[in-house]
Amino acid sequence: MTETPDTPSDTPSDPPSDSTPSKVATPVATTKRSARKRGPSARRRRRSSALVLVLGLLATGVLWTMLAPTGNAAQTADANEAVRQGRALYQQGCSSCHGLGAQGTKDTPSLIGVGAAAVDFQVSTGRMPLAAPAAQADRKPPIYSATQIDQLAAYVDSLGGGPEVPKVTDQALSDADLSHGGELYRANCAQCHQAVAQGAPLTYGKFAPSLSESTPTQIVEAMRTGPESMPVFGDRQVNEEDAVAVAAYVKHLTDSKSPGGFSLGKYGPVPEGLLAMLVGIGGLLVVCLWIGARQKV
Repeated sequence: MTETPDTPSDTPSDPPSDSTPSKVATPVATTKRSARKRGPSARRRRRSSALVLVLGLLATGVLWTMLAPTGNAAQTADANEAVRQGRALYQQGCSSCHGLGAQGTKDTPSLIGVGAAAVDFQVSTGRMPLAAPAAQADRKPPIYSATQIDQLAAYVDSLGGGPEVPKVTDQALSDADLSHGGELYRANCAQCHQAVAQGAPLTYGKFAPSLSESTPTQIVEAMRTGPESMPVFGDRQVNEEDAVAVAAYVKHLTDSKSPGGFSLGKYGPVPEGLLAMLVGIGGLLVVCLWIGARQKV
């Protein structure tokens, strides 16, 4: 009986030699080498990003230091101090009529939103504080100083804003067009304040006051805020240049001397004609009577 040779399946396979590359070890080694390559690159990128961020922050700080406006802190402190002082003055002299929060009552208007110009006009002309209710407040010497008026105006302005105090300079008045200001005054103001700004009576015990004592700033403030029965003239109706022209014309009327001698209150042709009739015709009658008395009958 012949022996059957061993089949290939029965022969043990040779163990893999060390020189044969491993299919499992190759990807692991590649991954490790890739990780070693990516590690320094990622760190370098993080360091570069951090450096760029620091440089950007430094550049922002330098630019802010160079371009930021100066003195804001001092101005804010001054403004806050003026508001605090103005609140104290308001509580003492105005709150009894206009309310603790300046909200007004059924008999007095609210001051929220009237602006600093309204306060400066009313207080600088002595119309406020009002001693007693009346049809209209008369002009009188102010009881507050200029600094206190500014503080009151700052406090009321802080409640809701509104028209600011206009800055009418002497240069602006000298450069104003008087003829144009006169046209605007005669078209918008002369009906109440009279042709030469001496005032006139209105209805229900009210009156348009004389403007002879008004400053140019007060004239512009009155136009912007509309005190008493006066309408409000906004920027779209009368711009800043035209408002200054009106103020300059009013001051020209009230400050200029009368070339004819007695101004007779600057009330225009009516008192002048009345005086001419009384003096002229009355004088002629006296002369006629004197001549008649001397005639012999």
